[in-house]
Amino acid sequence: MAPLTRWVLAHKRIVVLFWVAVTLIGMASAGSATKALKQKFSVPGKEGWVTNEQIAHQFRGTGGNNSPLLPVVTLPAGKSVNSPGVASELRAVEARLQKALPGSRTASYLTTGNRAFLSKDGRTTFIVTYPLPDPKESFDNNPEAAKRATRALAGSTVAGAPVHLTGFDALTVQNSGGNGSGVLVEVLLGGVGALLVLAFVFASFLAIVPIMMAIVSILTTFLVVWGLTTVTEISPIVQFLIALIGLGVSIDYALIVVVRWREERAHGFEGEEAIKRAMDTAGRAVVFSGTTVAIGLLALVALPLPFLRSVGYGGMLIPLISVIVAVTLLPVVLSKVGSRLDWPHVRSDDKASRSWTRWAELVVRRRWLAVIGAGAILAALVLAATNLQPGLPNVNTIAKQGDAKQGLIALQRSGIGSGALLPNETLIEGATSPEKVASALAVLPGVHGSVAPNSPQWRHSGAAIVDSFTTPDGSTSAARDVLARVRSVSHAAGGEVRVGGVPAQADDFTHAVYGNFPLMIGLIALITFILLARAFRSLLLPLKAVVLNVISVGAAWGVLDLVWQRGHGSDLIWGIPATGSTNTWLPLMVFAFLFGLSMDYEVFILARMREEYDATGSTDSAVVRGIGRTGRLVTSAALILFLAFVALASGPDTDVKVLATGLAAGILLDATVVRALLVPAIISLFGRWNWWLPRLPARLLRVEPSLPTRPVPGEGAA
Repeated sequence: MAPLTRWVLAHKRIVVLFWVAVTLIGMASAGSATKALKQKFSVPGKEGWVTNEQIAHQFRGTGGNNSPLLPVVTLPAGKSVNSPGVASELRAVEARLQKALPGSRTASYLTTGNRAFLSKDGRTTFIVTYPLPDPKESFDNNPEAAKRATRALAGSTVAGAPVHLTGFDALTVQNSGGNGSGVLVEVLLGGVGALLVLAFVFASFLAIVPIMMAIVSILTTFLVVWGLTTVTEISPIVQFLIALIGLGVSIDYALIVVVRWREERAHGFEGEEAIKRAMDTAGRAVVFSGTTVAIGLLALVALPLPFLRSVGYGGMLIPLISVIVAVTLLPVVLSKVGSRLDWPHVRSDDKASRSWTRWAELVVRRRWLAVIGAGAILAALVLAATNLQPGLPNVNTIAKQGDAKQGLIALQRSGIGSGALLPNETLIEGATSPEKVASALAVLPGVHGSVAPNSPQWRHSGAAIVDSFTTPDGSTSAARDVLARVRSVSHAAGGEVRVGGVPAQADDFTHAVYGNFPLMIGLIALITFILLARAFRSLLLPLKAVVLNVISVGAAWGVLDLVWQRGHGSDLIWGIPATGSTNTWLPLMVFAFLFGLSMDYEVFILARMREEYDATGSTDSAVVRGIGRTGRLVTSAALILFLAFVALASGPDTDVKVLATGLAAGILLDATVVRALLVPAIISLFGRWNWWLPRLPARLLRVEPSLPTRPVPGEGAA
């Protein structure tokens, strides 16, 4: 670090001009970068994905992985679809729909005569409509089509009963209005909360310095990701990674350096010497931390899914750019304006925090009690996490009210079921009869009905589509059982019969992700272990760090199960009932976010403990002094992120609420139960063996061996 810091301080003008230019370009291109992101939950080589691609190719993009829109009407008592005048009014509804969505693939009771579109009593009926894809939309949905259809059917009635437009896209638009404040606006709002916390930490104008570093890091990362989109597709989820993790890690890195710089100044070092000493210690910890987080996110490329690989490519840029900003721009800012911003300097960093020092002393004295108490909390949450069920989102949680919600309720009350929103689409090529397949599927348990329309929209170039409407919601285990039966019967009908649709592709995605998930965790754990072993010259400390990080993520998953899947909090706080499942990508994103952020805190704490141990030779002294110096920093950084995630949970989208809940809970648990309680207690228990690195592994890691010193009487394990 010393040569780099000397170069940076010797070329301040070049460094400042470079970062100002990059930031301004990043600010100007942020909108273009966001628009260049593309969502594609592809599962190459899997039946669901391959079938949906074939459907999209042969049927102009209608259907496959795009969900339909469903106009629904429940006729008054005593009326049915066969009542006089009803048919003509239903035709008028279809005509309006076709005019609003030209080229869409549509079917109904009137066009097929199939009772799959009717409830048993004949009073409730629906139309299934697959709109043409909107080339402007980067997601696998079509909110604009839902808006046009809603406007076209506004005020429509059949036999005096209102027509409600429902479907996944209609429910989403109903919930959010199809618009959002934008991720950059959310970052700015989160920055306000961060500034308040930083003002408390520094009690001076230095609070704006970490915010400045965060702005530069986030905008630069957006700029680099924009360039990356010219080479490969990057998922829109990366923008949340940039916004949330970027805000967190860039502030974290600036915090640890600025706090250490103030400490060096309090110890009598001035000017560039204080900066050099801060960078040689805190700056080195930042580099180790950022590298670890980047490699952890990059390990997502181990999974055979383009979506996750794109998250890995984009995600690794966030900590790397934040590190570069922290080790280049931050020293220049501190050199030029740091001392003037450190006013009124109400709080001194000459000594460690008294409250955190007392807390660490208490934990060391009651280390067994601390381990047992923290372990019990984490074990209970990890046990709850074993019930986490990744899958499709529960349609009941998308919107709480509105026309689309009324249509969904009508389907459920009539006995047709919410599974109709996501039909299983069976693609038939060759000589197999579509009617034969439809008849075989219609009698399966859990299938309300199956239809094989004989029209050019549904049969083209020797291919035909059969839609089967399941009764249970796609998020339930019952729906997954129905999908398995649909696949079995379809495959038995002929060698050129394959099952597509949203449920099939989602099921393939879930199996591909979580079938390879242990490999990803193992790869991340191994790489992280090697990096930390080299950084801290220890075998036990990195092993503990990896294990506790995985447990910390498991505890956050447990919160997701309790709050959302079981509804112990979602209904009370947001008025949203228990989801029964968690959207497939959410647990994975919680892991990617939390593992990196948690490792940040671990590196900050262990770096200071290692430094104190080298100075004193006492593990307990290292624990007390390390927590005394880093406790306030880690807690403040965690509080900043916690408030940002709480603010994120106030948005209208349910999936974002679920993600924000997992992240907020994970950060809170990690900063309190894990880092402030369990980590110091375990290190105290392990005693001198924390610092053990024999000669052979030291030679492999290319560092000096570290042998435990003689134990201090009364200290941890011997």
